Amino acid sequence: MQMPSTKTLYTYWNAIRGSRSAPDRRDIDPTRIREALANTFILEMADADKFSFRLAGSHLCTSYCRELKGRSFSALWHDRDNDAMETLIRAVTEDHAVALATFQGATALQTRVSFEIILMPLRHNGSTHTRILGAMSALEEPYWLGVQPILEQRITGLRLIWPDEISAEETAREVMSSVVNDTAYPAAPMALPTTVYGRSARRYAHLAVIDGGRD
Repeated sequence: MQMPSTKTLYTYWNAIRGSRSAPDRRDIDPTRIREALANTFILEMADADKFSFRLAGSHLCTSYCRELKGRSFSALWHDRDNDAMETLIRAVTEDHAVALATFQGATALQTRVSFEIILMPLRHNGSTHTRILGAMSALEEPYWLGVQPILEQRITGLRLIWPDEISAEETAREVMSSVVNDTAYPAAPMALPTTVYGRSARRYAHLAVIDGGRD
């Protein structure tokens, strides 16, 4: 985790969940995460099991040059990353993993900026399938950010943080299969050892997977 808002929100989420796999929506006190609110969002399940923004902080709306509330989260991603993102969301909502990813956003003028995003399970009416708590931050802030809207984004790396009792291996393979089965990538890539942010990882095509523990 590189960005302060990501670290703040993850630390708070981890603290309020206690021994549970995910906290309840009612547990969240916005005054406890003031410094991260502008980069924080909550997703809700919309039609066809897709997610949309229920709430979105001001910095996020500025980056996209539009109000994100009510807009589709799933539609933000490049077509080639849709399956991978849907698999990540299932890991969050069904298996209570935390997904940490980086992606590159591009504008109509093909200017680009990198972002960090975190997705965490959130209970609502006893279920973790309909709400996700997250944060998104630009890794740098070029002068044009907030003037030229982000129109397309591609995943560049990801990390799955799992509850202690759950193995990441099966879903990690599923995520990478979703990505590499696209015709733009080799049909049978090898998992190559690499290092990301000083951590050991496995690289599949253009993505790196780092399996993390609860902390």
